[in-house]
Amino acid sequence: MTVVSHPERRPAVVTGASSGIGQATAIALALAGYPVVLGARRLERCERTAVDIRANGGEALALPLDLTDSASVETFAERANDELGPIEIIISNAGDVMPLSAIEAPPDEFERQMRINLLGPQRLLHHLAPAMIGRGRGDLVFVTSEVAHTPRPHMASYVAAKSGLEGLARAMRMELEGTGVRVGVVRPGPSSTEQGSTWDAATIRRIMKSWGEWGLLRHDAMLQPADVAAAVVAMVAMPRGTQLAVLEVQPEAPVTAGSQPDPESEVR
Repeated sequence: MTVVSHPERRPAVVTGASSGIGQATAIALALAGYPVVLGARRLERCERTAVDIRANGGEALALPLDLTDSASVETFAERANDELGPIEIIISNAGDVMPLSAIEAPPDEFERQMRINLLGPQRLLHHLAPAMIGRGRGDLVFVTSEVAHTPRPHMASYVAAKSGLEGLARAMRMELEGTGVRVGVVRPGPSSTEQGSTWDAATIRRIMKSWGEWGLLRHDAMLQPADVAAAVVAMVAMPRGTQLAVLEVQPEAPVTAGSQPDPESEVR
């Protein structure tokens, strides 16, 4: 594929870029002509993706990032600005989910989840967003989850963090109105990513049973990472003077034979 020539240089950082939605978003942004900084704890994966992006004519840099470590976040922000900046787009995508209820979750693990999914993103914005405000332009995009408004049991810390992240985005949109910095939420439904891949089979069966009892399993289709990445690119590519506040992306249900119109029954 050939990178599209973008009319303006708008460097972007993508957190959680080592796999799934983050990796797909970094690739999609690069193909659209945006220089990208890929950040994650698994640096070697980000570096492989950056090599592929550069091989296709894009501009990419991989940097280590641990959102639970304040020093790591600050260093990442400084290096991103120095080496590829000034940063104009932040895609806050990194996330982690553990199959724990609100009461059984060890408090330290609950806190770690909050640091990854909510507190870390705010810390990164604290370091990068003020310069955007000073320049009078920028995009802050939060990749959240449908659980922010339709909670699921046995993932309480994730629900709390993603709900908080959407609240943060709403408040920030109000605070930044008139600054030229846009704030948007991309809210995916069920997605095929590495999240949950470490859960054992018994845990998955138990949780899926609970979700089914609450009517949360409509069908078995899943979003692919590239589907969500397309929504992120659409959000940041909106022309100046417009903004997409929330984009919810859901998988389309599989088409069943009975749902197809019978051509013989059509009125002619």
